[in-house]
Amino acid sequence: MTTGADVPAPAAEGTARVLGGAALAIALLLGACSSVPRGGYYQDDGPHARPPIDVHAVPDAVPRAEPLARSGNKPYTVFGVTYTPLADARGYRERGVASWYGRKFHGRRTSSGEIYDMYAMTAAHRTLPLPSYVRVRNLENDRSVVVRVNDRGPFMHNRLIDLSYTAAARLGMLGTGTALVEVEAIDPDAPPASTLLRTAHAADAPPRLSIQVGAFTRYDNALRLKERLERAGMGPLYIQEAGGATPLYRVRIGPVATVARADELVAEAARHGVPDALLVVD
Repeated sequence: MTTGADVPAPAAEGTARVLGGAALAIALLLGACSSVPRGGYYQDDGPHARPPIDVHAVPDAVPRAEPLARSGNKPYTVFGVTYTPLADARGYRERGVASWYGRKFHGRRTSSGEIYDMYAMTAAHRTLPLPSYVRVRNLENDRSVVVRVNDRGPFMHNRLIDLSYTAAARLGMLGTGTALVEVEAIDPDAPPASTLLRTAHAADAPPRLSIQVGAFTRYDNALRLKERLERAGMGPLYIQEAGGATPLYRVRIGPVATVARADELVAEAARHGVPDALLVVD
């Protein structure tokens, strides 16, 4: 992605995932993050043959004030990208693509030092404090869950959050492996959101999945990229203007029907000189 006069910009708007500290922990986390690259799950990472519990009956995580974990909250680098975890989750809200991880990492250590339990209501995120609590809402069916973030990831395939098997089951995304979601941090000291606010989501417009291939402060730069990718056969492309003191012109492909198709377009964009295209959900 580029900004201004074709100067490289970060691939994501505030992302990160801390690794415990030991090389082994890093390897395990990297595996967990990439365990569900596009739909469904790998053969060795699905549910157990006989799950010990009814995952649909597992309640939400209960937010409570907790001290930061000793590990997983310092800046770290994965695949050449440095991530700086947030010191405070309050005010965090973002849309993107969720994935999930399961049996392959069940019982292994997370970035926070805790043991991963695929039957608990937990999640992995690149930059949220460990631990913290978030509400994850599936924008495609309006189901929502509250999970405790205690791990780092995902680092691959433009995913925003990696959910436990149980959280994914409750969101109705096990079959596809991914879902378009909204992630919102919960302040344990604040009163719970009102029922009226939650039910109002049903009237939201359907989520729109697009791919951002560039962002520029000059319109002519945005137009050049759009026309170059169109000549390469990509599309449909459009330019979205973001207001502010300095206008920003975002070059996007979309709407895209599925996450799997979006992954294909990201790979195609890379072949045409855009190595850091983003999946975005409006």
